Amino acid sequence: MKTIVKTLMIIGAVGTLVSCKSTFNATETMEIQTNRNAVYQEIISNPSQLEEFIDLAQQDEGAKKVMMQQHMQKMESGNMKMMMEKNPEMKEKMQSHMQMMMEKNPEMMQKMQSKMLDKMMENEKGRKMLMDEIHSNKTMKKEMKAKMMQMMDENPEMKEEMMQKMMDKDPEMRKKMKGKMKNEG
Repeated sequence: MKTIVKTLMIIGAVGTLVSCKSTFNATETMEIQTNRNAVYQEIISNPSQLEEFIDLAQQDEGAKKVMMQQHMQKMESGNMKMMMEKNPEMKEKMQSHMQMMMEKNPEMMQKMQSKMLDKMMENEKGRKMLMDEIHSNKTMKKEMKAKMMQMMDENPEMKEEMMQKMMDKDPEMRKKMKGKMKNEG
């Protein structure tokens, strides 16, 4: 009988110890760098867990913003471009995904267009390419013309300066402008 009581006491003590330790606190675990690294490594080494993690991250607005910022930094640094060149299938998927994302999020589309425009305006070749694109695309041409007219109406000094530059650079433009001025007058 004493053996049974002792055995039950030991089993009860061990059971109590095990049950106390079995509670898991993610916050406490993630506070320790080695634990955090082990969790990260486990997730990235298992493709299905990684996909699940990314899906969860994409459902959270804060995480989605962080992921987009990281993505933009990679694109700007050129790392993404090198990866795309090595993997054409990935490039194609990425382009279709970006198109879909921009259609859903006009703010993102505006931001991307603004960045592209800034980047193109940095050098002469980019400016020429942009101007060629504007001239070949009727919608862009109309938008640009309307915007330029609005800017010139708001700022007469700029209008005069631009007109003078156009006439100085392009003799053909000078003839057109003089012809228009004669027709108006």
